[in-house]
Amino acid sequence: MLQYLILELEMVFSWLNLLAKFGFSNITGIDYSPSAIQLSGSIIEREGLSNIKLKVEDFLNLSTKLSGFHICIDKGTFDAISLNPDNAVEKRKQYVKSLSRVLTVKGFFLITSCNWTKEELVNEFSEGFELCEELPTPRFSFGGRSGSSVAALVFQKT
Repeated sequence: MLQYLILELEMVFSWLNLLAKFGFSNITGIDYSPSAIQLSGSIIEREGLSNIKLKVEDFLNLSTKLSGFHICIDKGTFDAISLNPDNAVEKRKQYVKSLSRVLTVKGFFLITSCNWTKEELVNEFSEGFELCEELPTPRFSFGGRSGSSVAALVFQKT
């Protein structure tokens, strides 16, 4: 088994299931919603994946127990926080603080966003994180210009 502490934010059926099937262990999924955790638990049980731990946690108000992760995966939580009409700027800053707290030094953060460009994400995570890789995503062309509707990036905690 691959021994990495992996954290996925706000998930239901997710990357965790795939990672567990590929032999990763010490995998934790969090969500602030108890019903999302319950649904995830039933999927994990049905799939026979015993190496995934699920916890009810609000990533913006973490318990002290959540730390020491080598990898953190986000496929929409930062987007959702960014769209919150109540003080989104401060919540994004808290997200970065929480992320820094849960990851080990040199830990990796994988983010997929449909609301932010690569450049915007690099700016948002400039304090304490360094861009390692831009992952390929589908591209489109319109009016002589090309672009992507999704940004998928890998950062490393400095």
